[in-house]
Amino acid sequence: MARNKFDVDEELEEGFNASHLKRIFVYIKPYQKPIYITLFVILLANIAQMAGPYLTKIVIDQTIPNQDYTELFWIAVIFILSVVVTGLCMRYRIFSITVIGQDILKDMRTAIFSHLQKLPFSYFDSRPHGKILIRVVNYINMLSDLLSNGLINLISDILSVIVTLGFMFAIDPTLTLYSLALVPVLFLIVMIIKTAQRKAYQVLSNKTSNMNAYIHESIAGIKVTQSFAREEKNFEIFSDVSDAYRESWMKAVKIQFLLWPGVQNIAVMTTCLIYYVGIRGLGVDVSTGTLIAFVGYVGNFWNPVINIGNFYNALITATTYLERIFETLDVEPDIKDLPQAKIMQPIKGNVDFNQVYFRYEKGKDILKGTDFHVEAGESIALVGPTGAGKTTVINLLSRFYDVNDGEILIDGENIRDVTLHSLRSQMGVMLQDTFIFSGTIIENIRYGKLDATEEEVIQAAKIVRAHDFIKDLKDGYHTEVKERGSTLSAGQRQLISFARTLLANPRILILDEATSSIDTKTEVLLQEGLEKLLEGRTSFIIAHRISTIKNSSRIFYIDNGQVQEAGNHDELMAQKGYYYQLYQAQFDLLQAL
Repeated sequence: MARNKFDVDEELEEGFNASHLKRIFVYIKPYQKPIYITLFVILLANIAQMAGPYLTKIVIDQTIPNQDYTELFWIAVIFILSVVVTGLCMRYRIFSITVIGQDILKDMRTAIFSHLQKLPFSYFDSRPHGKILIRVVNYINMLSDLLSNGLINLISDILSVIVTLGFMFAIDPTLTLYSLALVPVLFLIVMIIKTAQRKAYQVLSNKTSNMNAYIHESIAGIKVTQSFAREEKNFEIFSDVSDAYRESWMKAVKIQFLLWPGVQNIAVMTTCLIYYVGIRGLGVDVSTGTLIAFVGYVGNFWNPVINIGNFYNALITATTYLERIFETLDVEPDIKDLPQAKIMQPIKGNVDFNQVYFRYEKGKDILKGTDFHVEAGESIALVGPTGAGKTTVINLLSRFYDVNDGEILIDGENIRDVTLHSLRSQMGVMLQDTFIFSGTIIENIRYGKLDATEEEVIQAAKIVRAHDFIKDLKDGYHTEVKERGSTLSAGQRQLISFARTLLANPRILILDEATSSIDTKTEVLLQEGLEKLLEGRTSFIIAHRISTIKNSSRIFYIDNGQVQEAGNHDELMAQKGYYYQLYQAQFDLLQAL
């Protein structure tokens, strides 16, 4: 799969549809009870707020002309109570909505992060990690206002419109119809703007993703940048990426801001229309109090309509991010448990590759009928030219990928018929790319066995000869290391990673260039510790140093997708075949040095 880059826009594989909005309610459903309580409080606030204009009408048309001071007093008390009730309800609404919204966002963020843990290597190989990161952080955060305020506020505003219309129709139905005369104009404006706005925010989403990807890549490669004095060139590239983001943002907000003034102008024109109709008496006969009350209700009607318009704006914007989020959630893991998968019982370590075929790309087989049997407890070294399929063998055994044809058995059990967790939890894998997490050294070593005691950690470190340098650090095993272990040498990182793998006490041990960053002296000490550890375990070792694999039970020379030679070091040297040539080439190189 071709890798998407920071300067390539991501195309949506599937456009937006209404089901995306429906999927939001999957995350809202667990919070139905607090939402219903909040909506009841909002309805109570709306009713209390609507009392103001109606009380004003009574005072102007009835109380003041009749000089009824007792009635005026009680109306004032009712008015003050309505203001207090409205204030208390709004305070509860703000707090409740914020809590519910953030809980929903947390659930969505958890869902996408959990899903990412299950996706295959090919997904992460096909796009910059910055474009993946932005989905978990930025895009979810972009939905914050929509979910924290938007949805419940939308319902609140709809209730407000309904309650307001109820009061308006109760006072004067004809004047109410005049108040709604310009609503069709609003819908026309919305229909014109929505398509252009969504497209503009799709472009903005792409440019945001591109910029995030380039920043992430630049930070990850900062040492290389400074080593080759590329700062100025990288700044030029960043400027171009940043300019593209700025231009797309300006275009998107220009379109977005067209709606608000449109709704605002319609609201003002409606107020003017009410004054004109009320004063001229065009089909209506209203008192001064009624006219003033209606103007207040028109404001109460159009304010939530404006809010609904703003919500629609936010919704159109949010759909762009929802498309990206659900696109990620819809990516099916290539490697997953079959419906009938069972728990793999404790394994002995017999491994069989039966006529295994595998390809990363269509029409280009890496393994071509690979066939071999390994007895439990054997240590198998895999050697051969670059790209021959050595790493592919261990990736298939670990089920990071599935075979295209053939089968892989452990103790006679097809690894596709068991759960991934029960398989991988009994295997120790140390890949060529060593990764150290931020935290203490002891936490890094415990990564594969969280319940390990400190004594067990120290014992594993001693076996791989990591203990000697760890104990000399400032805080020993509790020394804090930075992300990727940047404060440690490459060899130290590999020793810690090796201890982490060994601590898991695997029945099958896989080492892919595990000693590539360890100096020769340390490697000799490491081999001494490994001899004891490898007893009784099945192990697969990939290494370019012949010294690392000479003592293996058997050596497989892999080339052209098959095992070309198999045997121990002495047997293969006697054959004077591929392995003999490889050994001689390394020996001659060492002699030349």
